[in-house]
Amino acid sequence: MFINNLLSENPGITVFGFKIHAYALIIVCGMIAAFFVISALFRRRNMSPDLFLTFFCITLPIAIITTRLFYCITDGMPVSEWFSFESIRRGGLSIIGGILGGTASVVVICIVKKVNFFRVGDCVVVGLLLAQSIGRWANFANQEVYGGVVENASLHFFPVSVFIEDTGKYHYAFCVYESLVTLTAAILLFINGWKNPNKPNGVNTACYFIVYGLTRSIMEPLRDSSFILGENVPWSLVFSLLLLAFGLGLLFYVLYKNKREEGCLLGSKTGEKYGIAAYIGDTKDEKPKFDKWNMMCKIYPENYPKTEENDKVEVEKEETDEKEIEK
Repeated sequence: MFINNLLSENPGITVFGFKIHAYALIIVCGMIAAFFVISALFRRRNMSPDLFLTFFCITLPIAIITTRLFYCITDGMPVSEWFSFESIRRGGLSIIGGILGGTASVVVICIVKKVNFFRVGDCVVVGLLLAQSIGRWANFANQEVYGGVVENASLHFFPVSVFIEDTGKYHYAFCVYESLVTLTAAILLFINGWKNPNKPNGVNTACYFIVYGLTRSIMEPLRDSSFILGENVPWSLVFSLLLLAFGLGLLFYVLYKNKREEGCLLGSKTGEKYGIAAYIGDTKDEKPKFDKWNMMCKIYPENYPKTEENDKVEVEKEETDEKEIEK
């Protein structure tokens, strides 16, 4: 009941007389969390942090705009209200729109930079899942994107259900369910991205589309009808199914291609088994740097220039390894 009472107070903070709602604060927290996770994975998987900043600074604004556009178009909102201040304050975003716009912008940048899309995507999707998991709590704070009415009184407790003021009834807390699913997927894909350097790139990317497409495909038809975009066509459901189909096709493609070229689904029987051995910088002239987070530094230390700073890091690694052996 405490949670329900907290939400009924329309939580947020007031700065110089202007109220910033919990919805916006939570969304921003998701973006910040995604920034640090993706940045760490770029370093870990032998890519330049500067390259990540290029993607972040271009992709984020585009994704925010398309998140809003998808909602406005599919909801039938008048064009004059799409980006009006009051309309934006009332809310109205669609994650699927952000996925479409963000993916398109990443593809374009990869083409311009001549960077492997799958290698970048395997890092980006982890942060995206984390941001989506956190972002669903914004819906929770706004008491929206919930499911049908819970008739069984024994299920009237969080996180199974949540009391919605507008209806005066308990509803299934779908936003919480989705948050837990995407958080679990984010953790698993992060572990894979952090621990596994083997070919092929693209497995994380494909799994993201599969997990998110499947999750939304199941939940969309069960949501309260007021949160289904589109009067005649349930657009979110349609695009969720398309994301699921795309993810399955993509997973088949990357595994089949690796099997044909390398002799096995993961790694390689015929050559270099690592999919991240080549350093990718933001510019052609950028040189790889020794980084204790970069797993390739340990696998191929001879490929990285030796400097006083690098030697210091390497000595610290050796001392840490020796302590672990002693234990």
